[in-house]
Amino acid sequence: MAKKKNRLANIRNIGITAHIDAGKTTVTERILYYTGRTYKMGEVHDGDTVMDYMQQEQERGITITSAVTTCFWRSKEIEIIDTPGHVDFTIEVERCLRVLDGVIAVFCGVGGVEPQSETVWHQADKYRIPRITFVNKMDRVGADYFGCIEMMKEKLGANPLIIQLPMGKEDTFEGVIDLIKMKAVVWEDETLGAKYKYIEIPSSFKDDAKNYREKMIEQVAEDDDEIMEKYLSGEEIREDELIKAIRKMTVNLKAQPVLCGSALKNKGIQPLLDAVVDFLPSPLDIPPIRGINPITGKEEIRKADLSESFCALAFKIQMDEGRKLTFLRIYSGSLKIGEEVYNSTLRKKERVARLFKIHANRRQRIDKVEAGEIAGAVGLKETTTGHTLCSEQAPILLEPIEFYKPVISVAIEPKSSKDEEKLSLALSKLAEEDPTFKVKMDEDSGQIIISGMGELHIDVLINRLYTDFNLEVHVGKPTVVYRETITKEVKALGKFEKQIGEIFVSAKIDLTISPLERGKGNEVHSIIEEGLFPQEFIESVKEGIWDSLTVGPVLGYPLTDIRVIVENIELNREENGQLALKMAAINGFNQGISKANPILLEPFMELNIIVPEEFMGDVINDLNIRKGEIKSLSSKGKVSIIEAITPLTKLFGYSTTLRSLTQGRGTFSMQFSHYDKALENQ
Repeated sequence: MAKKKNRLANIRNIGITAHIDAGKTTVTERILYYTGRTYKMGEVHDGDTVMDYMQQEQERGITITSAVTTCFWRSKEIEIIDTPGHVDFTIEVERCLRVLDGVIAVFCGVGGVEPQSETVWHQADKYRIPRITFVNKMDRVGADYFGCIEMMKEKLGANPLIIQLPMGKEDTFEGVIDLIKMKAVVWEDETLGAKYKYIEIPSSFKDDAKNYREKMIEQVAEDDDEIMEKYLSGEEIREDELIKAIRKMTVNLKAQPVLCGSALKNKGIQPLLDAVVDFLPSPLDIPPIRGINPITGKEEIRKADLSESFCALAFKIQMDEGRKLTFLRIYSGSLKIGEEVYNSTLRKKERVARLFKIHANRRQRIDKVEAGEIAGAVGLKETTTGHTLCSEQAPILLEPIEFYKPVISVAIEPKSSKDEEKLSLALSKLAEEDPTFKVKMDEDSGQIIISGMGELHIDVLINRLYTDFNLEVHVGKPTVVYRETITKEVKALGKFEKQIGEIFVSAKIDLTISPLERGKGNEVHSIIEEGLFPQEFIESVKEGIWDSLTVGPVLGYPLTDIRVIVENIELNREENGQLALKMAAINGFNQGISKANPILLEPFMELNIIVPEEFMGDVINDLNIRKGEIKSLSSKGKVSIIEAITPLTKLFGYSTTLRSLTQGRGTFSMQFSHYDKALENQ
């Protein structure tokens, strides 16, 4: 048993997150090279990285899908997930964070905390994931290490713990100073950074190093009584004592160690790996996973232990040469090939045909996977993202993964009518891989409508139809996915009366329908006294209401931000009662919702625009024309940063306009902000 515990203590399940272009994939490539996982250093600009293996990722120079790999450092097994930095692929980050124990948050030394890095940070907050941070691109013009750290405090509410200082910056950046060892670290360019050494801190940096080491120890002492005692008595604090205290702070989310370097120039990666081993948690360091027993309805836990019953979460689906590959995080117990597992989400049994250790797009067959590991499984036909797999003898249902709703749609059709069936099959496979990609048939026009998180998301998926499935399609103009809501509270009475065979069934339901704040979603509650009706009858009422919320009265879009309370039920007999109550609920809801002043909502996007200062006026004028609301204006050197909220309907083709207004020098990113009253309704 001690050996098994030791194995778990030596595992690190980590993700690498960042805003697009912060250098996240380059950091990952250097990690793989220096750990001996690869023997050639891939470059994003050359399109030959290991982790960005899809054709479109290499052509576009961005990460689109999360990739998994394993490497070893100081006898520790590090499972790495490299996630996308573009907002259109946020679901890839969300579902990976759900199963990770720790994160390396990469920030650009020039850009600092950018919108997507902010989004991912708050996602990690939601899952309470310990983080270390790496300020990359310290060799770039405009790099500002301490400015980036201040942004972490202001924008993220972080508690950065500075454990390294850069030696120089921009073109004079030559290495880092380790404040724990109080040594400088320099790299040999001839070995592509593979060889490095610790040297005495140069005299020009000694005062800063002493000053920041003092601040680091003070910060650690605030959380650790033993360090505080030694600090106050003037005793020397050993390196291992500091590492132990910093690890505790990191795992308990009290602080985030900050390191720096330049991945492209091969500086800073090995100390970053040391920090992963020293500060990020093993599966034994995180709290046991919690779930609900689907039979008893009570909360249960599963510890990261082989002696516990098997429990795993399916967090990603990928089509691999026509086969469905399911990515699993094993939380407890173990799983062997050929074993039967219980899908507690579907309440069905499945059988695992094969198991794989995954290295980007390569697979290594294994016979068994154990607690704490991440692996791929083939043979799980009905399991999909967010489903729980467990032992049927000890069932548990883990919290599912939340998915984002699409905000943009396009109509497509195959160029050849003979490809209709092939297109339908291809779209269903893409939709199974990506829960934010939706496909439906427009009943009026007979067109196939696909929906996604943005123009890039849709463009990538349409390109995949060609590259992965050899399908060419006609594509319509993008349209916005609207929502509907109400603006006043109403009371509604739902009735259903029908002769079913020889039985007359009658049901009445009293509902209160009221609006909620924007972004709250929908709620359906019952205040019927317990025991008056069987629980399944109440569930039938709720089911009818939930079904009705999918189609609004204005233009048929889904309803949102609505609370429905079931206040009273009348039923003349229980036979066929569930059907009668469901129909009464639907009738009552539909009548009530039409009287509650329904309105159309449209998606608003958060824009972050970076432009040379001389073009700021033109860009702001254009935003005003697009009904944009300027949230903040700031300057950094000779560039201006504009943050605005703008309706998505006004942003189609914005990248072309921005290039035109700024002579190709402006850049922007956008992410979904919220739904609000459609401007055409105002």
